[in-house]
Amino acid sequence: MTTAPVATAVRLARVTDAPLSIDAHIEAVRSSAAGAVATFIGQVRDHDPSVVGEVVGLEYSAHPDAERILAEVAARVAAPGTLVAISHRTGLLDVGGLALVAAVSAAHRRLAFETCEALVEGVKVEIPVWKREILRDGTYHWVGL
Repeated sequence: MTTAPVATAVRLARVTDAPLSIDAHIEAVRSSAAGAVATFIGQVRDHDPSVVGEVVGLEYSAHPDAERILAEVAARVAAPGTLVAISHRTGLLDVGGLALVAAVSAAHRRLAFETCEALVEGVKVEIPVWKREILRDGTYHWVGL
């Protein structure tokens, strides 16, 4: 997918089937004015407390407008003085795979932490991305439909 047009404070906002790079997100928000960079890394875990069985992978799918909406959420939550980078994966990910990476830089840590949290929470609520949770026994469960 292509990167959606974003506001100046949003340096990266994409939905992609390519592996995510933590370093690329940190580099995207690098600034001489920033004294803090807060990050969030969402990775595939081997269990789901609401399901019996071992999770062996997640398969993410996204609506065609997901990247545009991701950019809009990022622009809306980017506080003045912050730089934001966020990406969400699609496709099949094994346990340990990176599903979501976010980085926010700011002059001070509190603003970086608060903006990063708002960004991740906004993504979880608003982005039309769904996951199929695959269990070791071959069964699966849809999450977020």
